[in-house]
Amino acid sequence: MEYLPLIFFGVVLLMLLAGFPVAFTLGGVSLIFGLATFGLNFFNLLPMRIWGIMNNYILLAVPLFIYMGVMFEKSGLAEELLETMALLFGKLRGGMAISVLIVGALLAAATGIVGATVVTMGVLTLPTMLKKGYSPEVATGIISASGTLGQIIPPSIVLVLLGSVLNISVGELFIGAVIPGFLLVMLYLTWLILIAIVKPKLAPAMPKEDLLKFKNSNKTKKVITAFIAPFFLIAAVLGSIFAGVASPTEAAAVGALGAAILTIIRGKFTKVILNDVMISTMKLTSMTFMILIGASAFGLVFRGMGGDVVLTNLILNNNIEPHHFLLIVMMLIFVAGFFIDFIEIVFIIVPVVAPIFVHLNIDLLWIGILIAVNLQTSFLTPPFGFALFFLKGVAPKEVTTKHIYKGVIPYVVIQLIGLTLLIMYPEIVLWLPKYFGR
Repeated sequence: MEYLPLIFFGVVLLMLLAGFPVAFTLGGVSLIFGLATFGLNFFNLLPMRIWGIMNNYILLAVPLFIYMGVMFEKSGLAEELLETMALLFGKLRGGMAISVLIVGALLAAATGIVGATVVTMGVLTLPTMLKKGYSPEVATGIISASGTLGQIIPPSIVLVLLGSVLNISVGELFIGAVIPGFLLVMLYLTWLILIAIVKPKLAPAMPKEDLLKFKNSNKTKKVITAFIAPFFLIAAVLGSIFAGVASPTEAAAVGALGAAILTIIRGKFTKVILNDVMISTMKLTSMTFMILIGASAFGLVFRGMGGDVVLTNLILNNNIEPHHFLLIVMMLIFVAGFFIDFIEIVFIIVPVVAPIFVHLNIDLLWIGILIAVNLQTSFLTPPFGFALFFLKGVAPKEVTTKHIYKGVIPYVVIQLIGLTLLIMYPEIVLWLPKYFGR
């Protein structure tokens, strides 16, 4: 049946939207359709795919980056960085929001884990911002948006997974993501400055007594202490990749060790902390790899049915231009982000469309960054944006879901503006990788 692959794809999506667990939906539906298509030979094919995942050296970076992020969070450096930045920018209108943005970008480069960043900043800054007179929408919007920068700013788990699925260099994806990540930070900053100018009451400056107290303390020492550790970790990880000294997997190991050393130096490294970090790493890694195994089964069955050929012929027979196909895929990923998680999108939609991009001779590095930026909206878009759930879970009672939803809408629009710029000007993505010798 020519349309059997599309029926298979539709059944998987319907099961996911019905709320069934992702890994078992992918694996279970694939098993049923695989047996119907290949018969018992399917059981000879699937173990080979799973063994390929187990032997994938690149994917070893996933647990190492997760460990690095969780350990960095436990070190207490994020709290110190937030407090120092808030006071450093405190005399400016919207200064505390700007400090949240900068710290969010730094934590993204130091951890790559969205949930940890949003929760940390939500706990530490949201009550203070509300107390200092910030509107709930402004406060929750910038915390949610800056927390999701870990999706695009390297080292990002999303980029590691995309590199594996698209079969392109993770190191090149990391390099290509630097300028787009910086662009999004600048767009966010522009919006905050605009709010501070047009509606200063929504984002006031810090009280004079707080600033005076900070000024009378050893300000220089506090700033240096707060910044030196995160920069050490970022330089160790990204510097080793950009310099060509280490692969992303090796750099992830350096980052894991660096985060542990920083925690030891700060006197926070205990048996209890280590146990918590190891358990969190194990849970997050297991979840990711169970989904990956299910997605591998899905890809095996879909391609075995000739699904990639059906889709390619569908595109070619209808004379769809490459840029039109790109627009359709971007819209599909954006809409899918309303309902399903980024990992599901990476493992379900991307393997289906990647062969078509190859056939259309479109640069997969550029496509990978476009998808990563687009996927960032899956954490922000109501009603199922995970960053919104993370923040709501730690927000004070007076902050409602409506406040959070209204707060993130401008940043979803900004995301789309940033994505449009990257589509219109591919060199924003491709210039730095070419500079480093791609």
